[in-house]
Amino acid sequence: MKGRLTTAELAESDIDTVLIAGIDLYGRLIGKRVPMRIFLANIDEGLHVCTCVYAWDASQRMDKLVVDYAGGHTGWHDFRLQPDLGTLRRASWLESTAIVIADSVDEHTGEMVPIAPRTILRKQIDKLEADGHTVYAATELEFHLYRGTPDALRRSGYRDLEPTTLVPSDYTITAGNAMEPFFRKVRTALEESAIPVEVSQVEYGLGQWEINLEYGTALEMADRHVLFKQVVHDVAAAEGLTATFMARPSTDGMGSSCHIHASMRSDDTFPFHDESAENTASAELLHAVGGVLEHCPELMLFYTPTINSMRRTRASHDFSGNGLTWGFDNRTTTCRLITGAPSANRLEMRLPGADANPYLALAAVLASMNDGLTRKLDPGAPVRRDGYSDTDTLEKVKQQPLPGTLDEAARALEASEFALAAFGAEVVSHYAAVAKDEWDSFMSAVTDWERERYLDNI
Repeated sequence: MKGRLTTAELAESDIDTVLIAGIDLYGRLIGKRVPMRIFLANIDEGLHVCTCVYAWDASQRMDKLVVDYAGGHTGWHDFRLQPDLGTLRRASWLESTAIVIADSVDEHTGEMVPIAPRTILRKQIDKLEADGHTVYAATELEFHLYRGTPDALRRSGYRDLEPTTLVPSDYTITAGNAMEPFFRKVRTALEESAIPVEVSQVEYGLGQWEINLEYGTALEMADRHVLFKQVVHDVAAAEGLTATFMARPSTDGMGSSCHIHASMRSDDTFPFHDESAENTASAELLHAVGGVLEHCPELMLFYTPTINSMRRTRASHDFSGNGLTWGFDNRTTTCRLITGAPSANRLEMRLPGADANPYLALAAVLASMNDGLTRKLDPGAPVRRDGYSDTDTLEKVKQQPLPGTLDEAARALEASEFALAAFGAEVVSHYAAVAKDEWDSFMSAVTDWERERYLDNI
């Protein structure tokens, strides 16, 4: 694939710098730059990084969050970023630079750090592969693009944001043409960095856009996802723009999604396809859907990991999931089934927002699918009408609600026997603690909304 590199090709290239990048709790790239010669001389060693990256909040505060893995009680010890050489590629949007995704490993044992997002996804992949299943995935990411650099927007307090489209422009070619110079740079950077693009388009929200990448195996897709976000952020800033992957950046606007598509192959067959079944959806596909839906409430934290995530899931016009529902090509459900050709049959999990950590969200989907297949879970009847207005569907959603706040999602994860079995006690306690700390910080903050509502009116 164009942009991929072997170490031999790297040594003979014009590249002088290598970015060794791990994944933090929020799906962001963290790491260091090293000269190419240092990288080649220390491939087996990787980089030593402080465990603070797994023990601070989204703003890098370390004074409140308390977790077992790291902190003053451990001396803020190091872990290693061990390069996965299969991910080595040219970072074409940066001058003379390559980038490699790294696994987080214990300095002393060499074992993967249990709470690291890439480790969590790897373990779910291994479980499915042990049963002969290979999962392929795609993550459809939407984002908002504003005029002005990130520094300029921060200095303005994020007020009076100017979106790159001023009217709803979903699918329109004219609005896309106006921003094509920017998006051509993005697509070119992606293609030349072994992050293959499938399609790009204007979305409905003001300043909202979408770029879809080609599907791949689950781990490869998660790697492409985080690299894609980095490219968009970097190219936007260089062009005097700011990209945000907040789930809902404005009260009255549209939310940005991360729809997760998941299909499966087993010994060169397609177990999600059955020519004799309704819409060719096999029993295995329905069992997988049953697992995803059953475990939605307890794994909500992996799908909606921030305070802002819930702003999107509360709005029906965002088509962001609708309780424990599914349907054939029905965007008013949480699991939309896309069927037809054997290799194309898949479920689309519509709950995650653009702020989801792809490793965690995919791990949640895979663990749930695996349980659904093992227990042969029945997802119930499909929704065949508008899931947001159909009386029977609304009653079902009311009877089986999803967590509505980050605190509720954290407590649902903590109480989940399934999550404990699937991910382990260390993962569950760590991510629940991070989320509850974020909720506590939010509840301690006085917002603009409160001042506008109460300051001179109560």
